[in-house]
Amino acid sequence: SRWRIINRRNRQLIIEEISNVLKVGKDQIENVRVLKKGMTNRSFLFECKNRKYIMRVPGEGTDKLINRYAEAEVYHMVQPHNICDNVIYINPSNGYKITEFLEGARVCDPHNEEDLKRCIYKLREFHELDLEVNHEFSIFKQINFYEQLWNGLPSVYKDYEGTKSDIMSLQDYIAGYAEKKCLAHIDAVPDNFLFFINENGEEEVRLIDWEYASMQDPHIDIAMFCLYSLYNEEEIDNLIDLYFDNQCLEETRTKIYCYIAACGLLWSNWCEYKRNLGVEFGEYSLRQYEYAKDYFKIARERIKE
Repeated sequence: SRWRIINRRNRQLIIEEISNVLKVGKDQIENVRVLKKGMTNRSFLFECKNRKYIMRVPGEGTDKLINRYAEAEVYHMVQPHNICDNVIYINPSNGYKITEFLEGARVCDPHNEEDLKRCIYKLREFHELDLEVNHEFSIFKQINFYEQLWNGLPSVYKDYEGTKSDIMSLQDYIAGYAEKKCLAHIDAVPDNFLFFINENGEEEVRLIDWEYASMQDPHIDIAMFCLYSLYNEEEIDNLIDLYFDNQCLEETRTKIYCYIAACGLLWSNWCEYKRNLGVEFGEYSLRQYEYAKDYFKIARERIKE
């Protein structure tokens, strides 16, 4: 019954796509069920020849948000490094993706110190590969881009214009302390770190969902993890200290606070676009806007000092 969430026509297209990719008859695709309805996509589990797979189907309005050709380029780049999940198939024209299902996998608990260490070290290991692709992610351009997708509707926040002006004023400080750009994940949130037991019986960590990955200062990924985890300032500082082995320069810490402010507005604008499509994110949306305001003030005080 959960399969009915996807309408009949799309269901047929999906089954056809799976059948063509795996070169099997449609009757061999079994036990199809919705796995999760994420913030951007729907994912569902299916079985074929006694193996389990996950199929991703893009959600409402995703075609305006994600460049699927850029995403395919990223997967091609990271696949050899044992960082991500095993992608069987990705279709840049419609965003459909099939990956192997990792049995018994769990996501990172952002309030478990051991999980945090494993994930943040994995993230740093990825950054140290210094990979390059042909596209960049600009926080400030994306803030404006998501705003344009509102099609002239005003923000639900009465002080939006002032908040946006504040955030835009952080650009010079960020530019002054930005690291050399490399491939960054951009969406390195706890739910995208998977722990699973490999064939040798050892627990591994993989980073999944590379839709937004682009060239950027790698420290943006630290900010994104904090935002999604709804961390307070103490928890944010703890994560920064783990990443830098307690050797983070104060200017760099201030820059990460600037990223938290800027990316808070970025995701708030994204949530406003999705709200206009009828998709609500409740507390998450409001908290992102509050991060923009609160961490602008914190960053501004530190910059003055």
